[in-house]
Amino acid sequence: MLSATKISSIKHSLKTWARNLKRDSVALYLAARDPRVPWYAKAVAVAVAAYALSPIDLIPDFIPVIGYLDDLILLPLGIWLAIALVPDEVMVECRARASTILQRPTSRAGMIAIIVLWIAGALALVWATFAYWPRSAS
Repeated sequence: MLSATKISSIKHSLKTWARNLKRDSVALYLAARDPRVPWYAKAVAVAVAAYALSPIDLIPDFIPVIGYLDDLILLPLGIWLAIALVPDEVMVECRARASTILQRPTSRAGMIAIIVLWIAGALALVWATFAYWPRSAS
């Protein structure tokens, strides 16, 4: 049986790992835009980001447990590979910049404004489709 301190230690380790993964993701974005980074490292970084943001997974997420394994295994491995390909001095600079970016305050009002704009855009698209789409005569 795990003790409370052991569980607390595991939780802390997981939170730190997740925080570092988030920072490294932002750092990879910054590194991919740096001219000192080789093209193949940029290609791996873009491929990992595309896979992370893609709605298509190797294993669909609706499959219980197994569906999230690709996200839990492939993404960290891809991030690790991309980081390994980026020169160390560039990665150190990008991690420092990523840490300052992630410390900026987030705005809930800004998030709400973006969501409202997306909804308004979708509604405008639906309205334009129904208003201007030629109807076939039956």
